[in-house]
Amino acid sequence: MATPREHIEEIRRNKFSIGAEETNPLTEDLHQAVKNLSAELYAKDVHFLMELIQNAEDNEYEEGVDPSLQFVITSKDITGTGATSTLLIFNNEKGFSPKNIESICSVGRSTKKNNRRRGYIGEKGIGFKSVFLITSQPYIFSNGYQIRFNESPCSKCNVGYIVPEWVEENPILSDIKHIYGSSSDLPTTTIVLPLKPDKVKPVKQQLSSIHPELLLFLSKIKRLSVREDTDDPSCNTVTAISISSETNFVTRKNIDAESYLLHISTDEKCDNLETECSYHMWRQRFPVRQENRVERRMEVEEWVITLAFPNGERLHRGSTSPGIYAFLPTEMATNFPFIIQADFLLASSRETILLDCTWNQGILNCVHIAFINAFTSLVKSREDVPVSLLPRMFGFLPILNSPYDLLDSVRTSIQSELMEESIIPCESYTEQNLFHKPREVGRLMPTFWNLLKMARQQGLSLDDISNHGKYILSSAFDVEKYEHILNFLGVEYVNDEWYAMCVGSSNLVLGVSEDLYLELLLFIAENWRSFSNTSIVEIPLLKYSSAQSQVSLCRINEVSQCREILLSKEFDQISWLIDWNGEFLCANNRFFLPKSTQCEIFSHSKRQTIHDWLMKEVNVSAVCVYDYALILKEALGNDAERVVTYVHFLYHSLRQKYLPRMEDDNVYGSIPLVNNYGQVTRSRQGVLVPANGSSWVQLIGSIPWRNEGYVELGKDYLKSRKHAGILTHEKELLQFLKSHVAALDIPDLPPPDARIPNFFSLLTKQNAYLLLKWIRNLKEKNIYMPSEFFNCIKNGSWLQVLLNGSVSCKPPSQSFLPTSSWECLLQNGSLLVDIPLVDQSFYGIEISNYKAELRKVGVMTEFSEACEYIGNHLMSKVVSSTLNRVHGISILSFISFLRDKLLPPYHFINRIKDEKWLRTSQGDRSPVESVFYDEEWKAASQISDIPFIDRDYYGEEILSFRTELQLLGVVFDLCGNHKLVVDNLKSPACLTSLTAEAVLLMLECTSHLSSSDKLVRVLKDKIRLKTNMGYKSPADCYLFDPTWGCLLQVFNSFPLVDDQFYGESILSFRNELKKIGVIVDFEEATKAFSHVFRQQASLSSINKDSVLSLLACYKNLKGTAFKFPKDLKKCIREVKWLRTRLTDCRAPKDCILFGPDWTSISSISLLPLIDDGENYYGEGIHDYKTELQRMGVVVSFKYGAEFVASSLRLPQDPSSITAEAAYSLLECIRNLLREQDEPLIATLSQKAARNWIKTHAGYRSPDKCLLFGSDWGSTLLREDGPFIDERFYGPIISSYSKELNALGVVVEKRKGCALLASYLDAHTNFMAIKRIYSCLNKLNWELTSEDAAKIWIPNGSNDGEWVSSDDCVLHDKDGLFGQQLNILDKYYEDELLNFFSNALQVKTYPSLDDYCKLWKDWEDSGHLLSHDECIAFWAFVAKHWSQATQKVLSENLLKLPVLSGSDKISLMDKYDVLIADDLRLKDLFEQFASQPLFVWYPQPSLQSLPRKKLLDIYREIGVRNLSESVQKSEQSAIDGVVPMQVNPKEVFIGRGLFKLILGFLADLQIEVQKRHDALKGLLKITVLETATPITVDYSLPLSSGEIMNVSARKLMRWDREKSKFFMQKMDKSGGHKNVLERATYFCEVISEGFLWDEEDHTQKLAELIKLGFIMEFDEAAIEFLMKTKNLQIFLEDEEFLSSAFSS
Repeated sequence: MATPREHIEEIRRNKFSIGAEETNPLTEDLHQAVKNLSAELYAKDVHFLMELIQNAEDNEYEEGVDPSLQFVITSKDITGTGATSTLLIFNNEKGFSPKNIESICSVGRSTKKNNRRRGYIGEKGIGFKSVFLITSQPYIFSNGYQIRFNESPCSKCNVGYIVPEWVEENPILSDIKHIYGSSSDLPTTTIVLPLKPDKVKPVKQQLSSIHPELLLFLSKIKRLSVREDTDDPSCNTVTAISISSETNFVTRKNIDAESYLLHISTDEKCDNLETECSYHMWRQRFPVRQENRVERRMEVEEWVITLAFPNGERLHRGSTSPGIYAFLPTEMATNFPFIIQADFLLASSRETILLDCTWNQGILNCVHIAFINAFTSLVKSREDVPVSLLPRMFGFLPILNSPYDLLDSVRTSIQSELMEESIIPCESYTEQNLFHKPREVGRLMPTFWNLLKMARQQGLSLDDISNHGKYILSSAFDVEKYEHILNFLGVEYVNDEWYAMCVGSSNLVLGVSEDLYLELLLFIAENWRSFSNTSIVEIPLLKYSSAQSQVSLCRINEVSQCREILLSKEFDQISWLIDWNGEFLCANNRFFLPKSTQCEIFSHSKRQTIHDWLMKEVNVSAVCVYDYALILKEALGNDAERVVTYVHFLYHSLRQKYLPRMEDDNVYGSIPLVNNYGQVTRSRQGVLVPANGSSWVQLIGSIPWRNEGYVELGKDYLKSRKHAGILTHEKELLQFLKSHVAALDIPDLPPPDARIPNFFSLLTKQNAYLLLKWIRNLKEKNIYMPSEFFNCIKNGSWLQVLLNGSVSCKPPSQSFLPTSSWECLLQNGSLLVDIPLVDQSFYGIEISNYKAELRKVGVMTEFSEACEYIGNHLMSKVVSSTLNRVHGISILSFISFLRDKLLPPYHFINRIKDEKWLRTSQGDRSPVESVFYDEEWKAASQISDIPFIDRDYYGEEILSFRTELQLLGVVFDLCGNHKLVVDNLKSPACLTSLTAEAVLLMLECTSHLSSSDKLVRVLKDKIRLKTNMGYKSPADCYLFDPTWGCLLQVFNSFPLVDDQFYGESILSFRNELKKIGVIVDFEEATKAFSHVFRQQASLSSINKDSVLSLLACYKNLKGTAFKFPKDLKKCIREVKWLRTRLTDCRAPKDCILFGPDWTSISSISLLPLIDDGENYYGEGIHDYKTELQRMGVVVSFKYGAEFVASSLRLPQDPSSITAEAAYSLLECIRNLLREQDEPLIATLSQKAARNWIKTHAGYRSPDKCLLFGSDWGSTLLREDGPFIDERFYGPIISSYSKELNALGVVVEKRKGCALLASYLDAHTNFMAIKRIYSCLNKLNWELTSEDAAKIWIPNGSNDGEWVSSDDCVLHDKDGLFGQQLNILDKYYEDELLNFFSNALQVKTYPSLDDYCKLWKDWEDSGHLLSHDECIAFWAFVAKHWSQATQKVLSENLLKLPVLSGSDKISLMDKYDVLIADDLRLKDLFEQFASQPLFVWYPQPSLQSLPRKKLLDIYREIGVRNLSESVQKSEQSAIDGVVPMQVNPKEVFIGRGLFKLILGFLADLQIEVQKRHDALKGLLKITVLETATPITVDYSLPLSSGEIMNVSARKLMRWDREKSKFFMQKMDKSGGHKNVLERATYFCEVISEGFLWDEEDHTQKLAELIKLGFIMEFDEAAIEFLMKTKNLQIFLEDEEFLSSAFSS
């Protein structure tokens, strides 16, 4: 045997030709394959650790060795490579074997492939090579091997990664031993990895974050450690850790599962991390389903699923805790509180499992079963476990949604199945733990739980708590922190009616303390919205105090209907209200809550909640004494005694300060009173004091208030009484009634609405002053005096006055109370007018103190009132027409007199100035309507009829009263009186011919008056203004403006106001002229100009002179405040008035002012250039370039792209289009792109969509062209596609890529795939076609059009044919389809095969339809199949079996292979072939068959085509089972023989059989009564034994019409109609075979008899009965058998068995 070194040299020589003369031609490909696989396999550097740990787990260890793995990182350069850090891995495995060495020097030759059964967890064959991600030279020391590998290609063979080199030194074993640091020998295998400089930090980070749970699911490695080797430990940057695991097996289940406890501990110097955690482990096995098998796991027959439940906080090191393990952790966070481990297939990155893989889906479909078994085992493993410890187990439920849909379906399955498990702990108040299904359990509100706990502490029994329709969740579980768990399981709160039943059935009202009773009320109050519709309203719940002060109960629905319940708002009023309520004998069934209850409410922290509920929902009324007084008042009725008592209640409540002292109409204003007749009265307007000795009798003498609802008090209120233990003395209430019931007397009485006769005659001085005091009191109180009462005071003659020295009686309204300052003056200058004055000598000086009251009733005191009195006297003469010229002069003289005496004349003037007593030219007018004429009014008199004072009537004397006339309001000045002119304007007929002065005056009036509509209408309608075009109405005139008037001269058609006729002052009336219609504003003028401009343009009458004049005016207005308004600008821009070279007129925005930059584009477009020829505008038009541009004319090529878009005219001959013209067009597009004008770009592109661009494929439209770039050059030649011809356009064409793209040219490589693909069929050169395919492949192009799905099948280098991709397939591994399909791997490399698959949807392998067509060919040709052909066909079917496959094969396969015993397999009609599912029948029919009857299957069974799988496929496509196809008939068992009756128990028809059948039927969820009825038929059976067998005839119909008949004997038969059971007498000498045969027939007869209508379950029941028969239906054995099958019977079944087998 070769030494390790010799072995290495042999590998280098034989495999890599090192030392050979020729280099291996495959070495470069091998190097590239290893490099690509190693670099792309994983996404993160961390995975090299996972691969090394996986390798260590898969290694083999000596017996007795505790497998361990150690990672040590050192800063020592022990390899001599210059590495700053080196990682060493120590593993105490058996070591590398020669086979292992050869595998690591290869690609894809792992020694662990297809060895899952042996426990290997690796499978990729490149795990070790992942170390090249962090090192360039890995070293291996194992079993004498000292080798290294190099990332760079070996200089001798040009291969890297896998070429071994022997290590002589650096490192040497002593260096490694020193770092290992142990006194023992080095482990068998050491791997040394000098780290790449950029990988040192990532490796240290990953080593520091190795997850402590790494060992959870590793069956071999029990210890793993990480440390850093440095001279100074304080400089360490790697967090050291040591992890170990220990397993304690606890129990083993009988469902192919086991559970155990696993401890993980870590040794890490970190204070804030857990160092130990135990995990409940559940491992369960499941058979692999056929539909979930995959090629990589064909040898695996069962899934092993392990679930880990952390018993406490999971171990972690700052990283997230993985939720899925495939022996090692993935990076999948499931959001589940437990860990799932199974043999998952992983993505290449090892970060996640493959969620779309059927293998993984099959595993995940079993997870929920494993979880249910594990969880129920944890929860119900011991009956003596305290319920308080169970909620922790429920923390393992997957409450949160998983981010992965497939895992979330696992969560959903767990949830739905747990809802059917009895796992919820319930409250029992016994030592027995009770568990029920979530839907059977109810939760209680936390508050109610507290109530129940306190009630139990007070001795209340709650044993019947679960007797109200729900089992009650354990109180230890029913807390807020488990809310999410209970919601997940669907444990709902009990309904509201439950609480009502619980309260009603317990003694929670009277059987508990008052504070707990209040808590019950609070609970109901806080949940009343839910409870209001329950029977809780029918429960005697509310306490109240009866009239005898006893506590009674009433229902909530009785409140307000039968009785009213009250409670006190104030704590100190509770006893007061209860005592007085007893005094009134609980009037109208009103009761108060007991004092103790009310006191407890006041002391409760949530008294407001209870209070609000009682009032708002229960209709309990919360009252204070005030409220109670109001309520009581309505219940008094007409009982005079109660009414008086009520006043006593009010009086004493007021004294106790329980009622407000201020007057309150609600209480005191409507108190029922007893009047002087002893009657109870409620409706009143007031209360009077008794008449005897009252002031109102003295002044008035009668009672005028009687009709107004006033009452007089009775005498009962004066008596002494005692109520509620309180005494009231005689007359003590009278003052209360005066102050709170308002018993009144004058002057406090309100005035009656009545006529008082005493006021129409002179009152005594005493009564006069009493009346004035009454008036003063009313005034101070702001009380309104009724009109009847007020008029008799004001107009009654009760006041004594002096008139010309004589005493008289006058009403106050005709009397004066003068002051000494004006009394004498008035008499001397009053023209003998007499004034009545109050007799102050009679009333005395005190009368002056009542001046305000006298004025209130009409007495006059002011000088102005005296003047008005005189004025009224004089004006009465005007009415009687007796006022003459002398009177008029006298009035003026009186005003002059007052002025001389320094007395104000205005009161007198105000009285007479508006009366018509002054004579004018227009008749009698008031002074304010009259005008005093002078020369200023001359012009006004020409246009108005003004009322001038008649000087001829009054004479010259009137001139001396100028000041008095002005005071009276006579108008003197025209200034400010323009309205007077307008108001008296003459008729319009008199205003037709006016001078300039008259017009200017009218304009002036218009200017001065704010409202001059009348004058404006006259000016508009009647006046004609002089203009340069004659007299015109104002609306037709324009006021010329020197600044912008040039605009009105463009067409010389506007009438201008003649400013020489009217003078320059006319310009100051711009606003007034504007009012009458003259156009004075620039804006209005421009509107008129626009109208004329449009009109001229529509007639094409705007000549070149007008155009140039307009442009000149536009230019002159530049820099002024006058800018053309938008409408005029719009008009100029839109109206077609500029002539173009195309001989038409266009709007400026549609015109171009020609320049040199328009020359090139003109050759391919028809542009609207302004006609600057000599015959029209000439060169002078260019002087207005700026103005034209502002009007919208395009003057720069940069902004004229839109014209090119609309006027582009490409010539028919594309060769006439020069490169310069093309570039001009591209410049236009560039400008449009800059402006982002998508519509114009689209228009231009549409017009340019013709064949005009020159390409290597001829002239093509833009969308059929490609722009060749540097990125194309790496794969294609310019001639390979329709690329733009750069030789014609020049290299600068590439700078217009964006513009060409806008035209439709494909400029991006990726977007050119479709165009390049469409050009494929123009080629026949195989190399060019492959270049295009390679390019499309690199661009990841995919087919979008059916027409392009063509593939070139070469026949030489320049010959071949294009075929449809549907007629191609990449591979035909079995060689079946050479005649049907084109096999592409014959012509193309692997790279292009992938392209054909991905882009052209070429099938990788033949499809199901292809296989069906192939089978059809075999059917039609009569082809005899070889075993290999048949195996290949049906192996494909089995691998791809699904419902769709089943449907296709059922419809297309008419013949199927049959067993013939020869080398060739023939095909037979599928309706004539059968599946031999009954071997006894198969043997019978094979003896008589003339042709093969039974379907073919491989012998022996193949891993790729298991026999069971194939037979299942046959069944699903229509092949009949033999047992189902035959028809049987039984011959009578007693023909000619007398049977003997035997006891049923002798044939095991007894309790054991019945129990087994009941358990099976219960598992099928058959109702109790139905399963009992079914068994009753068996109870009545008569068992008959015969010596002869029962013969059974079998017949099998074939499709040809032939019927095959065979016979067999049967031992038993059950005649259900006659309740008889026939059986052949048992031959006990037959041994075990006879027993088994008898058990077989017995189980078939019984199962078919019971489940004749449930055929799917007969076989399962038969197997159970067969086992029971063999065990003679021993009850202990039957019970064990039922447990193994998870079968059970229930109480009602036990009762049935007891009654059936009572003896």
